[in-house]
Amino acid sequence: MSLLSQSTISKKISISGIGIHTGKRVNLNILPATPNSGITFKRVDLKGNNIVIPSFENVCDATLCTTITNEYGVKISTIEHLMAAFMGLGIDNALVEIDSQEVPILDGSSMPFVNLLKKAGLRYSDVPIKLIKINNHVEVIEGDKYISLDKSNTSLEIQFEISFKNQIISNQKNKINVFEDNLYEIFNSRTFCLYEDIENLKKMGLGKGGSLDNAIVVKDNKILNENGLRNQKEFVNHKILDCMGDIYLSGYRLIGSLDCKHGGHSLTNKLLRKVFSDNKNYSLIEIKGKNLPHSLINNRYNLKSIA
Repeated sequence: MSLLSQSTISKKISISGIGIHTGKRVNLNILPATPNSGITFKRVDLKGNNIVIPSFENVCDATLCTTITNEYGVKISTIEHLMAAFMGLGIDNALVEIDSQEVPILDGSSMPFVNLLKKAGLRYSDVPIKLIKINNHVEVIEGDKYISLDKSNTSLEIQFEISFKNQIISNQKNKINVFEDNLYEIFNSRTFCLYEDIENLKKMGLGKGGSLDNAIVVKDNKILNENGLRNQKEFVNHKILDCMGDIYLSGYRLIGSLDCKHGGHSLTNKLLRKVFSDNKNYSLIEIKGKNLPHSLINNRYNLKSIA
């Protein structure tokens, strides 16, 4: 086994659940994949044209979740929590088989995926890992929403800030180093919504599978979930989780410093499109020999402490 090498999972894992927006039951398998194949989704409920690549270029909708499509219009939605698990665990290659349009929401966080992937274990190849290194400052501004990517030497840093009028959510800010920090609280943070927004979600045809089992619901100055929050910054930590999953649509682990205020899926996608519109903004690096940044090694060991 080499930490310099691309990894996949050691064996097939299976999981079932409800799609938070479709409300439909869905079965999902994650299988090992060969080096340089990346993460691939396959709609097994369809006979043909059923491969969908999770790329920022293939995002067709970013309304409250990330939805990808292929050239035949085949879609897969709510991929961000699973993609965040792949990224945080350093999984380069995997085949995801799914028998419906939406990835199951499970408990609203990435932790169920993380636990299953860790239980399966990782298998390393002899093919070196690849990284994207940001070279230039790139930003997107939309009113009070802001997101930027800048260069970093060895890490992926994500700083995120949210601001809500609701006094429970209020203003929250957090910063993590994806390759050095223990990501337990990030992985374990659930999606959330305001009680007064539920009716609008239904009118949009969304949230059909939502419940207190898979989302935090805030009503006025009260959290409706029986056990409250899992960590003090769960709201902003979930935003960071979503951001991790959306960043991994770059196709590789990324070295850079990201700063976001009041953003979400759409803004992150717009940032990636802007970054990759000019090849001067980034470099694709193949790690060989002893060139692996120490922070990537640290992260692999930190993940062992996740329950």
